[in-house]
Amino acid sequence: MPSTNLKALAESSREKLKEAIDPIEQFLNHHALDQLAQKDDPDSVAFYSGMLSDLRHLLVFSEVAYEKLGAVLRRPNLDNDLAERALYEVYHNGVNSFFYPKNECYSEDGRYAYTGQDAIRFRTKPVRAARDIILSISRVYEELRDDLSYYESDYLTNRRMQGQLK
Repeated sequence: MPSTNLKALAESSREKLKEAIDPIEQFLNHHALDQLAQKDDPDSVAFYSGMLSDLRHLLVFSEVAYEKLGAVLRRPNLDNDLAERALYEVYHNGVNSFFYPKNECYSEDGRYAYTGQDAIRFRTKPVRAARDIILSISRVYEELRDDLSYYESDYLTNRRMQGQLK
């Protein structure tokens, strides 16, 4: 990929990650399991415990990717290999972590993706704050997925063909 396109993609990906990091961090700082879950309902506790865990992982992956992209962009000369690796990690860790959460409290239903409706479906109906955070950041991760779809498979295939990955 040409260096100018790569730099623009790294810059826009970094900005989008920042758009997601801030609301996730605010949500996690202001909401605890006790506030979200019904104490007498073990299913509710398990659901929100999983959701909070997934959001914490997503936050860490996104912050690490944000910092790596920042380090790549601060270099006087763009290191293409380093930039591509950082973008691969944004896709592999951040985007995949959002769309395939470990605890499966929500999932994407592709049938709704083109209807203008929310494509995110929750395992159980969440409280408004939990629902709002997931739906608000879904747009950012959808954009990142669209922008970085090359890094899903083509990047690794290209590296393997060059003998750089085993």
